[in-house]
Amino acid sequence: MERFPTTLTEVQFGPMKLFKDPLQVLLVFAKEDSQSNGFCWACEKATFRCSMARTPESALECFLEKHHDLVIIDHRHSRHFDAEALCRSIRAVNSSENTVIVAVVKRPDREEASVMPLINAGFNRRYVENANMMACYNELLQLEHGEVRAQFKLRAGNAIFTALEQSQEAIEITSEDQVIQYVNPAYESIMGYQQGELIGKEIIEVPKSEKNKPDLLETINSCIRKGKEWQGIYYAKKKNGDSIQQNVKITPVIGQGGKIRHYVSINWPLNDNNKSDKTSERVQAESQTDIQSSKHKDRRKGSLDVRSTTSRGSDGSSQRRHSSMARIHSMTIEAPITKVINIINAAQESSPMPVAEALDRVLEILRTTELYSPQLGTKDEDPHTNDLVGGLMTDGLRRLSGNEYILSTKQPHHIPSHLITPLSLNDIPPRIAQTMENEDSWDFDIVNLEAATLKRPLTYLGLKIFSRFGVCEFLNCPEATLRSWLQVIEANYHSTNSYHNSSHAADVLHATAYFLCKERVKQSLDPIDEVAALIAATVHDVDHPGRTNSFLCNAGSELAILYNDTAVLESHHAALAFQITTRDDKCNIFKNIERNEYRTLRQAIIDMVLATEMTKHFEHVNKFVNSINKPLAALEENGGNSDEENVKSILTSPENRILVKRMLIKCADISNPCRPQELCIEWAGRISEEYFAQTDEEKRQGLPVVMPVFDRNTCSIPKSQISFIDYFITDMFDAWDAFADLPNLMQHLDNNFKYWKGLDERKLHSLRPPPE
Repeated sequence: MERFPTTLTEVQFGPMKLFKDPLQVLLVFAKEDSQSNGFCWACEKATFRCSMARTPESALECFLEKHHDLVIIDHRHSRHFDAEALCRSIRAVNSSENTVIVAVVKRPDREEASVMPLINAGFNRRYVENANMMACYNELLQLEHGEVRAQFKLRAGNAIFTALEQSQEAIEITSEDQVIQYVNPAYESIMGYQQGELIGKEIIEVPKSEKNKPDLLETINSCIRKGKEWQGIYYAKKKNGDSIQQNVKITPVIGQGGKIRHYVSINWPLNDNNKSDKTSERVQAESQTDIQSSKHKDRRKGSLDVRSTTSRGSDGSSQRRHSSMARIHSMTIEAPITKVINIINAAQESSPMPVAEALDRVLEILRTTELYSPQLGTKDEDPHTNDLVGGLMTDGLRRLSGNEYILSTKQPHHIPSHLITPLSLNDIPPRIAQTMENEDSWDFDIVNLEAATLKRPLTYLGLKIFSRFGVCEFLNCPEATLRSWLQVIEANYHSTNSYHNSSHAADVLHATAYFLCKERVKQSLDPIDEVAALIAATVHDVDHPGRTNSFLCNAGSELAILYNDTAVLESHHAALAFQITTRDDKCNIFKNIERNEYRTLRQAIIDMVLATEMTKHFEHVNKFVNSINKPLAALEENGGNSDEENVKSILTSPENRILVKRMLIKCADISNPCRPQELCIEWAGRISEEYFAQTDEEKRQGLPVVMPVFDRNTCSIPKSQISFIDYFITDMFDAWDAFADLPNLMQHLDNNFKYWKGLDERKLHSLRPPPE
């Protein structure tokens, strides 16, 4: 029995309109009965095309011919044929992938049977026998508008994926959690990956190009998470490490629950051949060799033809500059420093010779890598400053040594049993609570708290400060979790270090909290920035061995090898902090925050901890001054504070917020010279003792002595403090004070500098003058 209606059904599939023929239904019943008749009538009423088969063989033959949308198999009588075996046979046919197969089963006599055997055989659902014609008709309608329509859309999806596979544009689809779910062959080819290599990876696992602005990813994510489309220029990093400039369009796709379920990214690599060719035409003096080099720019990744570079004779300074200009213009590198060099080269073209020669000297300076580090005089001029710079701003002498320094103080990274105490804000001992009464004052005495807490100030002060800033509420974590976290972090600081112990961490946390309350800082930072700053301050020196990076590199320590002699300790502090936090739910303060928020918070914490490394000290300070202090000062000079919008844009731009956070933790980290005099003297003694101990060990192990002036028998502590303040502190705190308004700190700094100067003028080497 067959009917062939011709009505087409329209189905909406996203932006696509799909038209399908009436359903093709195959009924497989060994004998005619009321149930088979019910489905035949229902198919006729629904105007579906219906075929009937009596045996498995004829059913399979019929399916191979017509590829039905829906197959209904009688599963009630096993003596006629094996329904499950027939279902498996149909499923073995490739074209059955989008076919819905239903089993008609007996009404259960007693207990309800499991559907798992049916599902394992390949059935989509079951129909409990009911010969009522309307029941059969309703079942078909539900199937049509449910499973069958879903399968029809999936079938159409195959056509869409075929289009994606053939597309010349690079296409990437990620899930709501930014896990890569699909990339087309064009994407894999352009980026240099093997088929399927990227599927299942998180976006953060894929290497990023350094050519993008630091805040670009944050800007993109902020846009697309709001459901908005983002389009712009983005540098992607290929598998081989090369960067490729692309025009990128990212579209969020709304799915179930009205939420974003996928992100579709379409990428067009930018071709610079036209630009290079036009540039070559403009430059008349360029040799044919250079023009060829320019034309092949994309393929050769911007390398210059060695022959053309070296074959230029001394045809006069002007021709040399002109030729140099041509080569720079033909490059596609767009780093800011390259743009600056291009501008200077252009200015040289029309400048008098003295100006051109001066600009040549400027170019020589700009092409060095140490743009932010002041150049010191000879070693004899200031050995203290020279040693401090050598010890704090380099990663060692990089020489091989027979000695391998293994961290002898490797602590178990857990909470010692004697530290697990029932502690909350409500049951802090009165003596400790009294010591912390003025913790919001800059003159707060952390040394008193250290004594009152038996060298556990970080847990107690952390509980109070984190409570004041509402950190538990922000992280949605119980106070007990925060308490456990503070305890385990504090347990991983080395109490045997004279300086880099949990008291220093508590001191930096206190300074961080103090700075966060300053009006300008509050205007600049968001709540997530404040939480990141407090956490970063707490963990910024965790597991510090009491030795400098230079020492660890020279000693060939495990950490130096792990981190390639680069920001060794700071990388270790950040990595260990997250390891400790996330491996145990009892102290995982991040457990209850949303995934994307966690990523943002984690990125900010890591960036702040790494900013405490001194090799980039002057870079951070100069960027802060040039990007924030100077623009704000210019606005004030041009009309007071009336231009609130411009002030706000300077303070709250993503890149400037990063600079503020870096400057904040840097100032907090080395704020000892700005503390009241007794605290300043105490910290100076502690850091000196730690450096003395390092020098002692370097001599014992036959390692290079990184800071020779820190010999406990000859060192002048006042001289070392004067050099430290002159070289590192004064400029940085002048800039920070101009931003955050800190007159009390600057007064302490002035008093302390005069104190050390007074001792030095009396040729004293000690922390304090001798008793009268």
